[in-house]
This record gives sequence, C-alpha cells and structure tokens, in this order.
Amino acid sequence: PDISGKEYQEGEQLGFWNVREYVLFRDGHVCQHCHGRSKDPVLNVHHLESRRTGGDSPGNLITLCETCHKALHRSEITLKTKRGQSFRAEAYMGLMRWEVLNRLKTSHPGLEVHNTYGYRTKYTRIVNGIDKSHCADAFCIAGNLGAERLGEFFFQKQTRRNNRQIHKLSILKGGIRKRNQAPFEVNGFRLFDKVACKGEEGFIFGRRSSGYFDVRKLDGTCISAGISYKKLHLLEKRRTYLTEIRKEEALPPLPEGSGLRA
Repeated sequence: PDISGKEYQEGEQLGFWNVREYVLFRDGHVCQHCHGRSKDPVLNVHHLESRRTGGDSPGNLITLCETCHKALHRSEITLKTKRGQSFRAEAYMGLMRWEVLNRLKTSHPGLEVHNTYGYRTKYTRIVNGIDKSHCADAFCIAGNLGAERLGEFFFQKQTRRNNRQIHKLSILKGGIRKRNQAPFEVNGFRLFDKVACKGEEGFIFGRRSSGYFDVRKLDGTCISAGISYKKLHLLEKRRTYLTEIRKEEALPPLPEGSGLRA
C-alpha cells in the first residue's frame, strides 16, 4: 500500500537482463547447497519445482554449482530449501472473482454488473492525466469521470476482538507471571476506541492504569505517546474494522476554465 506511481512497475527484478541474472545476484553467486565448498566455478539455476508446475518465477529458482546440480539429479543429495513466495492467495482470488461476479449479477438483476481489467484502468488514467494510486484506480473503474473528486477516502484496518494470551511471555523476578490482559475499560475507554486528541482524530493503541494513553493514526503515526484520558473525547467505540478518513494525493489536474476539481 505504500508504493505509488512508477514504483508499481519497479519489481524485484528491476535492472536485471533476465530472471537467471537476478537469481544469481540474489544468491550472491554462491551455491545454496554447499556454499562454495565444492570449489566448482560453474553455476546453474535450478527449478525447485518442475518448470511445468512451478514456472520460472524467482521464488521457484535457486543457485546450485555444477557438482551439486548433477548430484541432485542423481538423487545423491536432498535440498533443504523450499520454494519461496506462494501465489496460492492470488490463484484463489483469480477463481473467486468469477464467483463474486456471478453472485452479484444474480442478486442485482436490475443493475449492470460487469468485469474489468487492469489495462483498461491504466488506459483511462493515462488519457485523463490521472496519477497512479489506489483511489485513482477505483475512480477510473467506477466510470463516472465527470464527477467531482472529494480528495478524501476511507481507510480501514481490521483488529482483533479479544486477546487470548493470558500471561506475558517473560517471567518476572520471583517467578511471577504478569497478566497480559488489560481491563475491559480504563476510565471509560477501550483499546482502539476512536478519540479526538490535540485537534486530530486517532485511535487508542495503548492504555495505562494511571489514565495516560497512547494515541496513534492507523498507519502508526503517534499523536501522543502519553496523554491523560481527561483530555480525550470519545468519537466512536471500537469496532472490528477501524475507519479513518485520509487525504488523496494523486488528483487529476483542474480542467481549463473551471474552478472545480475534476
């Protein structure tokens, strides 16, 4: 969520001619099994899974010297390294999006529900001179490009409902195990309550029995590391999904002869 603009096209292989060159650089041009003990200068890029099932992604490739590579294919050695990043979640979403689309069509027969693709969103952004951002993509997908942009969006973060760890992991002197669960409420405030603090909206990330709280934004920005509960005003009781209003930075330019933000 922290990348923007051209950074979307700058992946881990940026600056490398091909995947093989990147994998060799990533592994330091050293065999990942013997770590150079074989003294074999010839290096190979080995597929952890077969190319047919695992593909040529960097997570499925590892650097092996010629000696270890041949020994592996003769089943004389066994690699301890497992495949890197799994794309199971992406594959799941690729399948589920069709199910979601069909359900939406069934539940909303009077509305036009259709699928779209990233290249269409990109084209719309470029034609209208809109910088890349998550909000800009949503605006382009909605299709109403003549609408006035508010310059704000809702950011949500999911939080746990309960803390099931009864005691802290560290044991105090005398073998005392300190309880990890704070009281349900401290001076009328709960963890993750939305409050007004020093003219800003924030959330309670930490509480002390003395009545001094740690208030932050959802991105972790500290508003006050220790402020009295008497100086806080409750805006909203905590929920599973915390909502925060944020300013959108990537807005399209103003149209000529118009005082409105397009």
